[in-house]
Amino acid sequence: MADINYMTKEGYEHLEKELRFLKTVKRPEISNAIAEAREKGDLSENAEYHAAREELALLEAKIANMENQFGSARILDESKVDISKVGILSKVKVFNKKLNKEQTFNVVSEAEADLKAGKISSNSPIGRALLGKKIGEIAVAQTPAGAMELEILSISI
Repeated sequence: MADINYMTKEGYEHLEKELRFLKTVKRPEISNAIAEAREKGDLSENAEYHAAREELALLEAKIANMENQFGSARILDESKVDISKVGILSKVKVFNKKLNKEQTFNVVSEAEADLKAGKISSNSPIGRALLGKKIGEIAVAQTPAGAMELEILSISI
């Protein structure tokens, strides 16, 4: 079995909803496209058929990946999260010394990461650097843009 994938309840429900959509709506759509392309005759020269088959293969790979995430998912109870140090589900306010500004990150699982929403993966360079740190400590993240020093200002849920 894969590593445990810790998730929020909302992230788990979102994954479940997306997986159900892919299986019940998207898969039948692609199967119908394959059937329609097959009816058009010679499959060796039928670009629509080959494109639909490739799309189905990509969809099946995505479904398998999501099922793996779903199978290893564990929902974290926010009421039991320790906010004395940074962990998954922590909302962390930091002072970024490189950018000379405050930033706020929510540390989440890889499946829930969304940088635009301020949700960073616990497996990302910044997420790994923050994990286990306490208020007042400096986390040094090795990012592609270079080392980034982040002073922990507050931790909450």
